[in-house]
Amino acid sequence: MDARILRLNMAGQPIAWMPWQEAATLYARGQVGWTLGNVVKRVRGGVSRLTGVSSHLELPAIIACEGQRLAPVRQRPPLSNSALFRRDNHQCLYCGRYFHYEALSRDHVVPSSRGGVTRWENLVAACKRCNHFKGSHLLSEIGLELLALPYCPNASEYLALTNSERILGDQLAYLQPQFRSYQLQRRP
Repeated sequence: MDARILRLNMAGQPIAWMPWQEAATLYARGQVGWTLGNVVKRVRGGVSRLTGVSSHLELPAIIACEGQRLAPVRQRPPLSNSALFRRDNHQCLYCGRYFHYEALSRDHVVPSSRGGVTRWENLVAACKRCNHFKGSHLLSEIGLELLALPYCPNASEYLALTNSERILGDQLAYLQPQFRSYQLQRRP
């Protein structure tokens, strides 16, 4: 499986993952402003009729693009179960055990029936047993505590979550300084 290329805007903000074919098209259109990282794909082109020279492209792991077709940087990444479960490290944030994707469900910390919204900040990964036990109760009503606070990932965190199996070292090194660090203050 081919590695995906990290697409940035000219300011260096991460935009999306793209396949090598899209990166080659951006090169051909002259829309690549700058690049970083090791070469992840070498693409051979045709042979020039005039010179007899074969063309080729070396596509790096990170490409910053110019042009007007770039999508704006999203303020709130889209919510999906796979990204939510990765954010929570496939751990039930009630009992603390780790589960496979199929054994997890999303839980509204403040239940929908109580006015809770479907947003990153109100959702956690929960095993089906804990989710059923919690039901439509508030945590304080049944004596449960969260092991971590839910949060909305920024663009860099979201891109790492959605490509965690195939992310390359130089791509992670670029994204990681933009991750937020969360520290909880324990009550005495």
